[in-house]
Amino acid sequence: MLKIYNSCFLCAFFAFMVITGTGQIPVNEIVIRPAEIDDVIRNPGMGFMTFQRFNGDDLNEGSGWTEGFPIVYQAFDGDLTNQDHPATTIAYFRIYWRYLEPEKGIYRWDMLDKALATARSRGQTLLVRIAPYGSSGDKKRDVPDWYREMVGPEEEWNDKNPVNKWLVNPEDPRYAQFFGGFIRAMGSRYDGHPDLEAVDLAIVGAWGEGAGSELLSTPTMEALVNAYTDSFKKTPLIALLMDVKTNRYADSRIPVGWRVDCIGDLGFWADEQNSWTHMYDFYPQAIINYGVADDWKTSPVSLEICGTFRRWKDREGYDRDDVRYIFNETLKWHISSFNAKSSPVPPEWQDLVDEWLKKMGYRFVLRRFSYPGEVSRNGKLSFKSWWVNKGVAPCYKAFTLALRLKSGTKTVTLPLDVNIKTWLPGDNIYDNCVFIPGDLPAGNYDVQIAIVDRWKLEPSVQLAISGREPDGWYRLGKIRVTE
Repeated sequence: MLKIYNSCFLCAFFAFMVITGTGQIPVNEIVIRPAEIDDVIRNPGMGFMTFQRFNGDDLNEGSGWTEGFPIVYQAFDGDLTNQDHPATTIAYFRIYWRYLEPEKGIYRWDMLDKALATARSRGQTLLVRIAPYGSSGDKKRDVPDWYREMVGPEEEWNDKNPVNKWLVNPEDPRYAQFFGGFIRAMGSRYDGHPDLEAVDLAIVGAWGEGAGSELLSTPTMEALVNAYTDSFKKTPLIALLMDVKTNRYADSRIPVGWRVDCIGDLGFWADEQNSWTHMYDFYPQAIINYGVADDWKTSPVSLEICGTFRRWKDREGYDRDDVRYIFNETLKWHISSFNAKSSPVPPEWQDLVDEWLKKMGYRFVLRRFSYPGEVSRNGKLSFKSWWVNKGVAPCYKAFTLALRLKSGTKTVTLPLDVNIKTWLPGDNIYDNCVFIPGDLPAGNYDVQIAIVDRWKLEPSVQLAISGREPDGWYRLGKIRVTE
C-alpha cells in the first residue's frame, strides 16, 4: 500500500505542477537518492532478545535454559558482545509471582528496578512476564506461600493436562483479586516507563502460557484481562494465543499484540499427540480464528523458540530447508522480536538468521529526498521524501523524524510531524515544509536527517542507507540560507 503524508500541500503545489507539466526536476531543486545498505542493523524494539540475561552475558550451555526465577547477575567486563548470538535491544525477564510478592501486599520492586536499570546500561529495554506459577511438584515454582496457605494445598483443577495443569483454582475470586491486584500495582508503578519494552498478558497456566484459559468463566476471564488492560495504557501489552474468547476480549479493550512460545515445533511431540504440532495445527489457525491476524499493524508480535536451536539441530534433525520454512512463517505473521532463550545460533545457520534479521520488524530505506538549494531565514523549507519499510512490521515506538542543518558554527534541529508508527511495510510518501528559524545565520549548511528520540532529539534508529555520521545523523546534501 502506498501511503501519502502531506501536511503542507500549498507550499509544495507549485513545484508539483512544474514537475507534472514538464516531466523534469526544477533547476533549483536538489534530489538525493541515498544508497541502500544490506547490513544486519540493530534497532529498538526488534530483533533477537536475551532471556534472563543481558547483552554481554554468557549464554546458556547445552540445550537447557532457566526461567521464572530471579535473575542471577553475571559479572560484566564492559564487552556487550553476545558470543554466537546476535546483538539485541531487548532483554526478556520472566519471573514467578511468588518472588515479586513474597508477602501479601509487599512488593519487590527492587528486582524490576534493577533489571530495568541493567537493561538500559546494556543498550536494551526490558520485556516482562509475571507468571502466576510454573509447573507442579516444586515449591519454588508455586504461587506465593501466603496465597497457597490462604487457598489450601489442592493442585488438581479443571485443566488436567499433565504438563500445563493449573496449580490453583482461578475461579476462586481471590485469584483475580490478588494476582490481578499485583498486576494493577505493577501497572501503577511502571506503565510508560521508558525502559519497559512491553508486558506479557499472562493470566493462567504453567509459566503463564494460558493453558486452560478456554475453561474460565467469562467474569473470571474478564477480571484477569482487565487487570492488564486497565493498568497498561502506555506500555504495550502482548497476549499469548490462548482461546477465541480471551484474545478477542483483550483486543476489544485496547490494542494488544500477540506472542507464542513454541516457534519451530514441526513435530517435537507428534508421536504422543497424533501428529499434532504447533506450526502446522495450531498457530496458522489460531491467528485467524482468534482475531489477531491484523494486530501487528498497531501492536508488536513477539515470538519464542520451541526448545533451542541446538535441539532443532541435534535432537530434531532440522535441515536448512526446515529452518528457512520456520523463519518464513514468522515473517508471514509479521514478527518484530524473537526469544532464542539465550542459546547459541549454530554457525551453519548464521546466514539464514542474518537474512531473517534483515526482514524482522521494521527496516527503513530512504529512497528519495528533494528540497530547494536555497531558502531564506524565516522562510519555508519544502521537501519531498519517499521511504520504503522493507521489514514486515511498523515501528511501534513514538520516535520523531527530524532534519538538521549544520555548519561550522551553528546547528539547528527541526522536528517533523509525521507519525512513523503508521509506516507499514512498503512505500511511504512524506512531503512537508518546515520554517527556518529567523535567527539562523545566513550561510551554507549540511542537510542531515535522522529518526530521533522525541525528547532528547538524538538519533535512535539506524536506517538501511549509507551516509551515517558518527553521531547517527545521515548526510543528504547542502543548502544555502539567505537573509
